[in-house]
Amino acid sequence: MNGMLAFHVSVHARPIDAVLSATPTLLDGQQVKTLALSAEQLATPFAVSFEQAGEALSKLPRLFFEPDGSFVWVSARGEEAWQVDGNLFDRAGRLQFVDLKGRCPTAEFDRLLGAFGWPQTEVMFQVVRAAVFLDETEFRRAAAEKLPSE
Repeated sequence: MNGMLAFHVSVHARPIDAVLSATPTLLDGQQVKTLALSAEQLATPFAVSFEQAGEALSKLPRLFFEPDGSFVWVSARGEEAWQVDGNLFDRAGRLQFVDLKGRCPTAEFDRLLGAFGWPQTEVMFQVVRAAVFLDETEFRRAAAEKLPSE
């Protein structure tokens, strides 16, 4: 079955030279490896422009995109309810990062990332509350919704 991801993150293009920190960090009770990044690395833009990302998002069913870069994407009627709220940010004609908050199935999350050039463009995720950066593998592990134990 397609699992759900729950998140409050900023998605950034991952610089080629980003490296995992040697010391794990505790995040919501889980040990995660974070990325050690310089200010210059944080300025790495996506390969797509704000307009290209907005156009790609607008093609997703049930996604409502506003010209200011804000959007909301909701589940289809009859499936488990989910919603993602987001906002695009650009700089110098390129998409700089994307704020995302909500929960959705993994496959839908992948479709969302595709609007930003993924998987050709590798991504990294800043966990907003913890202010740490995770690579894609660590993010997906940390964001996977845990089923309540019986």
